[in-house]
Amino acid sequence: MNNLPDVSVLDLQSDSGWLTVWFNQPEKRNPLTDQMREELSAVLNTVRDDRSVRGITLRGRGGVFCAGGDLKAFKELASGAATRQSTIVMSSDIGHLLALVNSMPQLVVAIVEGAAIAGGFGLACCADVVLCEASAKFAMTETAIGLSPAQIAPYVIQKLGYPTARRLMLTAARFDGVGALDVGFADELGDDMAELDALEMQLRKQLLSCAPGAVADSKALILALNGVTDRDQIIDIAAQNFADRVQSSEALEGISSFFEKRKPSWVLKP
Repeated sequence: MNNLPDVSVLDLQSDSGWLTVWFNQPEKRNPLTDQMREELSAVLNTVRDDRSVRGITLRGRGGVFCAGGDLKAFKELASGAATRQSTIVMSSDIGHLLALVNSMPQLVVAIVEGAAIAGGFGLACCADVVLCEASAKFAMTETAIGLSPAQIAPYVIQKLGYPTARRLMLTAARFDGVGALDVGFADELGDDMAELDALEMQLRKQLLSCAPGAVADSKALILALNGVTDRDQIIDIAAQNFADRVQSSEALEGISSFFEKRKPSWVLKP
């Protein structure tokens, strides 16, 4: 694993090809402050091209995932303390972070305990797998305080589908973990941290048996096909992706290991 950057509002743990990023401002309910976004972007950019990092978990200290945007900063913006252009820059910075999380070549897991509110909910929507505490609380609060969901909107739509995302964002909906499972946000539920940890360990075992380059290329394929409707374009994107993959060293190793009845070289134990 590449040398990770120094952080102060995150807590980083690496183990057997897995990086866990803890949001570490529990006294503030782990908000999406400027510093948090900068540190998370730096960490993700550091490991983005590092195939020794097979998976990434995002979770929050203090039993809270993320309370969303920094409302103190938003109050300053609303009071006219900042120009419209600086507000656009700030919002764009959030958008760049969400795009980075969404496009990471590794499997990204969000473990949600306590609450994921507004921007925190949107951040979790960028993960590939979302594990939720059954009693966790979720809210799309933006319209209830006079704001719009802005940068998180495309990822909420991507995760939940257009009709459900539209309803939840417009009505400032609130729901718990069971509701999150019903709307398609949560992939699995756990009653407590121990159950969530066990669910994550199952994911780790699955993922660490997969070729890291194949995971990265498969994720690139999924993202490239998103929104494409032209049949010939879809066929070409898939064919190009498969041609690169089948001629890779991983494909040769994987197919050889199958015929030789052995595990491929990339298999790790969590």
